[in-house]
Amino acid sequence: MAEKRDYYEVLGVEKGATTDEIKKAYRKVAMKYHPDKNPGDKEAEEKFKEAAEAYEVLSNADKRARYDQFGHAGMGGAAGGGFNGNFSMDDIFSRFGDIFGDFFGGGFGGGRGQGRRVQRGSNIRIKVKLTLEEIANGCQKRVKINKDVTCSECNGKGAASEADIKTCPKCNGKGTIIQVVQSFLGQMQTQTTCPSCHGEGKVISKPCSKCGGTGLERSKEEIEFKIPAGVQEGMQLTIQGKGNAAKNGGINGDLLVLIEEEPHKEFQRDGNDLIYTLFLSIPEAISGCQKVIPTVNGKVKIKIDAGIQSGKVLRISGKGIPDINGYGTGDLKVYVQVWIPKKLSKEDKELVEKMHKSESFQPNPDKDDLNFFERVRRMFN
Repeated sequence: MAEKRDYYEVLGVEKGATTDEIKKAYRKVAMKYHPDKNPGDKEAEEKFKEAAEAYEVLSNADKRARYDQFGHAGMGGAAGGGFNGNFSMDDIFSRFGDIFGDFFGGGFGGGRGQGRRVQRGSNIRIKVKLTLEEIANGCQKRVKINKDVTCSECNGKGAASEADIKTCPKCNGKGTIIQVVQSFLGQMQTQTTCPSCHGEGKVISKPCSKCGGTGLERSKEEIEFKIPAGVQEGMQLTIQGKGNAAKNGGINGDLLVLIEEEPHKEFQRDGNDLIYTLFLSIPEAISGCQKVIPTVNGKVKIKIDAGIQSGKVLRISGKGIPDINGYGTGDLKVYVQVWIPKKLSKEDKELVEKMHKSESFQPNPDKDDLNFFERVRRMFN
């Protein structure tokens, strides 16, 4: 599968382009690759769909913000957002009919976006809790949701039979009506959705007994989808076409998945880095040692140098969270804390007393092997 192009590149606009600039750019690309201007040209058709996908994301403030932050990976699981190659040409004309209507002026296939209105099902929003391990490695999730599906009795038509579906007499099946109004500028002609059929072009004389004419019924559906590695708390993924069904075989809504991170008992997350607190005993800090510490993918052994100070941060490269756009992996930052016991035995107290009298155990920054920044910090403290 070819790698998706940058949406801004597809429309030929800068990343800081305004909504109006994006709309104008989309119109320009749409006219160039419109199927009525390029009959039988598969390459032009793909570019036409690509432009629609780019516009769908960049014209939506929320989707654009997620795209700017996470790129294609943030738009819908492992795949990009937008139409994602699943929508037909009629779907595009239906969704962006306002653009084609006023731009092509009824020409270049303007009729595709006009006439009977194609309905779209509503979106469904759910929350999914992920462990840190699932976030680090990506995962498959399976959920059961209640949703509207096509009526099994009438197959979504809403009528008891085909004979009960009639052409709307008010609009003659167009779904729209033309109205002429008088204004101070003279007569003005407007096109509005037909109030009788609500843009469908059809009316039902006898509704389906099972769905009552809605063409939909409630059902449970199990949906499986992939969550890419590196997602973050509050991020929303779009699973295209897995929302509520629409009447009359319209376009399904989307399943919107809000990411929640479960707290981890050992790690804290800092962007793509992970933070782990390592407690050392006083003898371990003095003499140095080797410690085995956990990561999100197993355990690693690290060396602790003799004389390490409490507050020292050790960095283990590549043991954090992968970047969602593929730009490497974060690190594991190990914060060293020297454990000071609160209760001591008599023998321990005598040992500590000897240590207290020893010059080796007296803090002396001038003799300690301190780096420049630690010397400055201690100077000001």
